[in-house]
Order: sequence, then structure tokens, then C-alpha cells
Amino acid sequence: LRFPQKLWKMLESSKFQSIWWTEGGKCVAINKDLFEVEVLGREGQQVFHTQKIKSFMRQLNAYGFTKMQRNFQRSASLPEFLAEEAAASAHSQILYYYNPSFNRAHPWLSEMCKRR
Repeated sequence: LRFPQKLWKMLESSKFQSIWWTEGGKCVAINKDLFEVEVLGREGQQVFHTQKIKSFMRQLNAYGFTKMQRNFQRSASLPEFLAEEAAASAHSQILYYYNPSFNRAHPWLSEMCKRR
């Protein structure tokens, strides 16, 4: 299978907790630390031909995925701000990627994901 097909199967599988669809199936979310253990650290059963997250991210980029930034609304009160900061730092382990041709509602578009 090509990289986009492997990624799609992984997203649709219930076996993996480290990667999922977001934004109504328009973005891919990856819990970086968990993904490194759960997917890239598998002995003898590698899904992708790498054990490094940077190589996986290069593959995403090579197939036209772009990294998305998450913007959080900040509260004006100090206690709420500090609580939001703690949540945002936990959220920083989650990477978001978008490709207009990789959409859960339109699986046939994934065929348009070509390596650059």
C-alpha cells in the first residue's frame, strides 16, 4: 500500500489510539509521544518504514499535508489563564495535519495524494 492508503487504514482502525480524524474528518491529529510508541516503536510489525517521527512527518509533507496550528482563546483572569496554559501544554504533544485531498467524507480523493 502507498503511504496515504496506510494512513487512511490506520485512521479508520480502532487499533490505534495515537492518531484520529478531527474537524469533521478534514484533519489528522497525532499524539506525538503515543504515536512514537504505538506505531513507530512496533517490533516486527512496522506500519511505516521508519521508527522516527521526523521521517514520518517528512512523508506527510511529501504527500502534500501541511501542519496546522491550534489557536486557543485566552481568558483574562489569572487562575483561568493558568489552567488554560496547562491544558495547552498538554495539547502541544498533538500534531494536526491537513491535506485538501485527504477527507474522511470523500475517500476517493485520497487517490489524488501523490508524492511530490
